[in-house]
Amino acid sequence: MKFHEKPIIFECKAMRLIGIITLCEKPSNVAVLIVVGGPQYRSGSHRQFTILARHLAMNGISSLRFDHRGMGDSEGSPRRFTELNDDIRLAIDNLISSLENINRIFIWGLCDAASAILYYAHTDPRINGIILLNPWVHTEIGAERARLKHYYFSRLVQKSFWSKLWSGEVNIIDSMKEIYSTINNMILTKILSDNQKILITECDDKLTFIDDMLIGLKHFKGKALVVLSGNDLVSQEFQQLIEHNKDWRKPFTSSRIEKVMVKDANHTFSNKLWRNQVNDLTVKWINKQIN
Repeated sequence: MKFHEKPIIFECKAMRLIGIITLCEKPSNVAVLIVVGGPQYRSGSHRQFTILARHLAMNGISSLRFDHRGMGDSEGSPRRFTELNDDIRLAIDNLISSLENINRIFIWGLCDAASAILYYAHTDPRINGIILLNPWVHTEIGAERARLKHYYFSRLVQKSFWSKLWSGEVNIIDSMKEIYSTINNMILTKILSDNQKILITECDDKLTFIDDMLIGLKHFKGKALVVLSGNDLVSQEFQQLIEHNKDWRKPFTSSRIEKVMVKDANHTFSNKLWRNQVNDLTVKWINKQIN
């Protein structure tokens, strides 16, 4: 299916935001907003968002990818993913007004853009579904736990590790020191975290961004697809959160949330095989929700 692209400029808090709408030849009533996160802009790492938008269009789904305030070609100062609700809402307004007969909206985001989507989606009843890739839930203890399980322990079952060990390429003393340091950091971080919680009174309404993301996930009424990389610390930290936190684990027992692993993929799905898998997963999942 043929497609064409056109630039769009819209305002958020008196600042101009720049985006690209990718239109399919025979548009359906479905559109996707691609939210940009981290230090990148609407094209994405290795043109990931451009390729995704065109793949969607070739499958009958139009989309908008845009630079939020302070990013890429848009005006304003840089802001955290926790501060993008206004940008996302206005992007959706302009996506709908730019296309005819759109009544199904999905939002797609990678890393902290996925986290931003969890902040936003439950506030907008127009959103039918969300696609979250490697959501950002970083904490020191979470990172140490993921590193211990997915790096150090996994190396013990790798043939290459033992070959290097016997040949003297691996310094066993240094390796043990690293493992000890990781475990020690986990214990210390856990103690500090627990003590901090004790100091917070019941009348204090402070929540971490991870708590806010969970609130957003619980209150979102639509469907969700979570795509995780098989070889990525951010993905592994998210998996550890689900495994070790019962409040996070519970939503993932629901049929409205589907979790898929792309084996061996890195954080940004940087090669053609992994990108194609993500693009195909996205299209198939959206079609399943609307058929």
